[in-house]
Amino acid sequence: MMGVMVTDRLEAIDAEACVEILRQHYIGRISVVVDGQPLIFPVNYAMDGQRVVFRSDAGTKLFGANGKRVAFEIDSADAVSHEGWSILVVGIAREETDRQRRRLLEQLPLRPWASGPKTHWMYIAPGAITGRRLVHLSDASPL
Repeated sequence: MMGVMVTDRLEAIDAEACVEILRQHYIGRISVVVDGQPLIFPVNYAMDGQRVVFRSDAGTKLFGANGKRVAFEIDSADAVSHEGWSILVVGIAREETDRQRRRLLEQLPLRPWASGPKTHWMYIAPGAITGRRLVHLSDASPL
């Protein structure tokens, strides 16, 4: 009779691979702190080089992000295999106000799902981009 031993392994994803994964997705979460309270907002995003770009209306998200340290995260999890990955970008969020730069950002594949004008173009200048992946390793061995 054969038994299967399953072990978990948490693997680091290098920064270059993290950016490639970020380029392949379009929904993430931005974390800001407002009045001492951490808040997390879902956003549609696109990548401009290594910068995460998203659009926003005026409000809490814009107030909490602009000119401040933020965290941005995307992930994927498989409920059946219990495997998954996550990518974290930590940096300073800034509003892009330069008209020429905004015209370039408008060419990105960024289409917000939520209604509203989303007239504020924001980017996160990354201080760090990290990722990790949880995988299960099976080792078939006799009992």
